[in-house]
Amino acid sequence: MLALGGRGSLDKEGLTSDPPLWEPCSPACCSSVPRCGAELSQASPAVGWSSLWVSQNTALHVAKGLLWEPDTPGPLPLLPPGADPWDPGVTAQDLLFRGGYQFRRQPQAVLDVTEQLSRFLWDHGDIAFAPLGKLMLENFKLEGARSRSKKKTVVSVKRLLQDLGGHQPWGCPWAYLSHRQRRFSILGGPILSTSVASLLGELLHEELALRWEQLLLDDACTGGALAWVPGRTPGAGQLVYPAGGALDRLYFQKVNLTPGSEPRVLGDPGHIRLRGPVRQVVTRTVQGEALLAVRSDYHCALWKVSKQGQPAPLQVLQVEKGATGISLSPHLPGELAICSRSGAICLWTPQDGLQQIYKDPETLVFRDPSPWRWADFTAHPRVLTVGDRTGVKMVDTQGPQGCGLLLFRGGAEASCQKGERVLLTQYLGECGPECLHPTLHLICTQFSLYLVDERLPLVPLLKWNHGLPSAPLLAQLLPPPRTGLPRPLLLAGQGGELQLLHIAGEGASTPRLAGPPQSLPSRSDSLSAFPPLEPKSQWRLQERLTAPAIGLAAAIPPSANTPVLSLFQLSAAGDVFHQGLHLQADPGPDSPAPTASWTPQATASCSRWLKALLEVPPAPPVWAAPTFSHRRLLGCFEPQKAEGKAPEGLRTAMAKGRLLQLRDLGLLPTEERAPAPEPGPEDELSERLEAAWEGQAAAWWERRRGSSLGPGKQPKRHKRRTQLSNTFSSLSGRLDLSDAASPAPSPERTLPAARPQPPVTPPSQESTQELWARAVPSERQQTLRDYMAELPLRGDAPGGASVPSSQTSSVRATPSRQRAAVRSGSQPHCKKPRMGF
Repeated sequence: MLALGGRGSLDKEGLTSDPPLWEPCSPACCSSVPRCGAELSQASPAVGWSSLWVSQNTALHVAKGLLWEPDTPGPLPLLPPGADPWDPGVTAQDLLFRGGYQFRRQPQAVLDVTEQLSRFLWDHGDIAFAPLGKLMLENFKLEGARSRSKKKTVVSVKRLLQDLGGHQPWGCPWAYLSHRQRRFSILGGPILSTSVASLLGELLHEELALRWEQLLLDDACTGGALAWVPGRTPGAGQLVYPAGGALDRLYFQKVNLTPGSEPRVLGDPGHIRLRGPVRQVVTRTVQGEALLAVRSDYHCALWKVSKQGQPAPLQVLQVEKGATGISLSPHLPGELAICSRSGAICLWTPQDGLQQIYKDPETLVFRDPSPWRWADFTAHPRVLTVGDRTGVKMVDTQGPQGCGLLLFRGGAEASCQKGERVLLTQYLGECGPECLHPTLHLICTQFSLYLVDERLPLVPLLKWNHGLPSAPLLAQLLPPPRTGLPRPLLLAGQGGELQLLHIAGEGASTPRLAGPPQSLPSRSDSLSAFPPLEPKSQWRLQERLTAPAIGLAAAIPPSANTPVLSLFQLSAAGDVFHQGLHLQADPGPDSPAPTASWTPQATASCSRWLKALLEVPPAPPVWAAPTFSHRRLLGCFEPQKAEGKAPEGLRTAMAKGRLLQLRDLGLLPTEERAPAPEPGPEDELSERLEAAWEGQAAAWWERRRGSSLGPGKQPKRHKRRTQLSNTFSSLSGRLDLSDAASPAPSPERTLPAARPQPPVTPPSQESTQELWARAVPSERQQTLRDYMAELPLRGDAPGGASVPSSQTSSVRATPSRQRAAVRSGSQPHCKKPRMGF
């Protein structure tokens, strides 16, 4: 936060450790409990809206028919969304273990420390391994020059970082482990496996437990960060609220409230840049002087707002242990009470400066680990209330420290439930003719709402179970809308739920609830006013509308006719929503309940806000997998410069979200038809299979061979294959081979050349083998011998008979048909083979 004024330090001590839970304290002031208070609490009811203490002389009066009717079914956005993306932060799914234990009978939330620890090591490796690197400094060589040392316990840091830079741990095919990484693992294994896992594991588990508690109850914005500062004229004023991605900018937006119409925003807002996120904004007008107090995590500031609406800084304070609450005095202008997490309560005044009036690191009634503290003022200017999760205590600023009187405590006196804790305390007494009694205080827990009087401590005057699904951290008491009507009390939960109560009891009368409480629409009820979207944008809109509520403000502009209530809400995303309500005058018991509907102006406003929201870029992911380094793979390749319009056209098409077309590449589409594809190997294979299916494979081969070879050309084959073919040709001369397509010879019809003739002595087997063995390599000779042994040789075949070239080619091309042709002379006719096999 900007140091706009003087600065004071609140405390120097830290937060002490917390003792066990539910151990009672033993101060003398806490043990003195009135006997009558306990008896009253036992006889009082604990459910419904009723008074726990009612005077005998005052009759219980409940106003009937008091109802505020909303103008629209839900609140409308008042200001456009900010330009910064909003990150909702961690959720329960991010922290919980996704698996489960089978032996557990009841489901239990288990924090996933392993996944969070791995992410921490990837994101913040310098923090995790820097101390260990100092311990292992003697095993590291920091300079970049090559080391001639032969020690295997020294690792070069430069080379190791290069290896780790290109490492991809999730199944990347290029990932590898170098010898340096193995040596580093051997050297640092004993240290890394014990120190990192033990030290960081404990710290991370503590942080996860704190984050889980914040998900259950985030008390940082207790009291609200939205305030309405009235202006010079009735109905004019300005809204003070934080905005921005980190809520670190305080905005001042002037607004004019007119009865019967929507509030009118005047000009652009002014803003002040702070050092931290704004958690609480408090405003109060004392003796005609408007004051504004702002609380951050470790700073508090005070401004004085002029009648023209210009803020002037008065003081900036620094809280070393963290601030939990601030309050402005209704008695003296400029007096500010500040609470610290260490249990210290300090008071700042323009005359006396900063002074510590109370400090106790322990809780008031029983042990509770929460460091939350709260302070507010009372009817006496020098008496303050100090509260924690267990109770509320009244402290005299001029008396000795440690003395005081318990105003409220969670126990039997207030009929509290088990586990009930104090969430908010607020002083309701103000000076005025139609105000409540100046000694009343509002105390909110997660279950009930209490009204407590300073004159009768420990015994609440009123208790009501609010039934809100989330913790009520925001409350505001409004002036009566008309003379004689009760005062509205707004109560808001952390989830955005709203309830409206009416408290009656002016002067000396007992405070009471006037009529039943009324539930008001929340921001999530405005989803029906927005146009339908795609699933991703719809989920983004729902996430924005269901953001936690961190601010609540209301104003009742002067109206001659029906009273109007202007209600403003601030979400954690920095969005300000508005809803108008008008008081329905005495509806009858049989009259139907009024139903609001969306107007064309309301839907148009939602559409404009949604359009501006979708233009805001989404928040980047907190964690992403490490990318692969291409330094080692693409280092030897020179980058090629893209020429032409292809890259530019591709970027244009991708930016517009359409398909890439020829005109994007600078090419004009031609009307000429593409030529028919020439017959390739697929067509040749089809013809061959078709001929084989019809039994004409040999004829197809002859046609193919004749078309590929012209007149006087010989087939060009490999040398070994040609020699092998000649060998088969020489062997086929000694065999009686017939064409596969010719019919088998019958005994009745024989050719003249097949008649018996004198035998001719063929050459010897050894000399025949020597002839063909000369042209065949030695490794193929045994194969040919085995093949020749399987051939059915006929002794009556003429030795010098020549075989036609067609039969020779058939033998070389189709060996399976060769065997069929050989057997055709001595075996009966068989059926033709199918598919050419």
